[in-house]
Amino acid sequence: MRKPRRESEPVSLSFLDVITCGFGAMILLLMIAKTGDAPVLEISQEPQDGVVRNLQTQLFEIRGETTILNRELDARHEQTSLWTEKIAILQGELDSAREQEAAIQDQSTVNAAIRGELELALQSLTREMKLLLARDNNADASLIGGIPVDSEYVIFVIDTSGSMQNLHWARMINQMEQALDAYPEVKGMQVMSDEGDYLISRKRRQWIQDTPALRKTIINALRTWAPFSDSDPVEGIIEAIRAFKDITPGKISIYVFGDDFNEGGSVRRVIDVVDSLNPRDADGNTKVRIHAVGFPAGTIGDAGYQFGNKRFATLMRELTYRNNGTFVGLN
Repeated sequence: MRKPRRESEPVSLSFLDVITCGFGAMILLLMIAKTGDAPVLEISQEPQDGVVRNLQTQLFEIRGETTILNRELDARHEQTSLWTEKIAILQGELDSAREQEAAIQDQSTVNAAIRGELELALQSLTREMKLLLARDNNADASLIGGIPVDSEYVIFVIDTSGSMQNLHWARMINQMEQALDAYPEVKGMQVMSDEGDYLISRKRRQWIQDTPALRKTIINALRTWAPFSDSDPVEGIIEAIRAFKDITPGKISIYVFGDDFNEGGSVRRVIDVVDSLNPRDADGNTKVRIHAVGFPAGTIGDAGYQFGNKRFATLMRELTYRNNGTFVGLN
């Protein structure tokens, strides 16, 4: 039997020594490594979920508050716009008021100047009025109802047609009395119809001497006087001018009382004839004044009478104007 070799023992011991030293070194390294590193803590999952939910809740609250704040901001913006608009309106009104104030101040200055001019004019007018009043205190006595009563001779030409007799005769006599009262005393008078027929035939183309008794006689005679008439006052006017203009030294006034001018007459022809018989002088005055009193047709009568009534007024307005007289239309 072979004997073990002795040469292998040293090798085995050396290997074990090496292994032992290696393990020792590893243990030493592990111990060094554990003492140098911080301990690792295990992270809990449940606390992190709570934080997330809390943050989400806060986020929702912040979003809600943001929405509310945005609404309030929009409302403030709208209110600001309204106030801005009101401020603009008030500013415009203020500017307008300032312009009006400036205009009023300017107008006040103008008014003050005008007031001064008016005061001067009033003073001058007052002096003129005093002079006029001192010159003639009885100037109004020459006008009765707007008709001058400065003539010394008076002729009445009266329409004696059926419409005048039936509708206006009593009123005509009243107007006649008023006219006579306006002339307390004249040098002569005469009464004739629109056809040129004289009330007192024996005094044809003669002046009747004015007396109170004669005036009563004339009024009484008129109440029953009814000569023929074709409602054309032209013939009576022409007769009055031709008969008395040239033989009378003073002023003459003709009073025409009527309500109709028939369709056969021409206004232009009448004007031309009277102008030739009663011409104006260098001062534009005529020897004979022609006045007229028109009686209304109202709603009485046919269309022809209504038309004739308007023609009478037209003729008398023109005739009295051209002969320094006045036309009075009764209602």
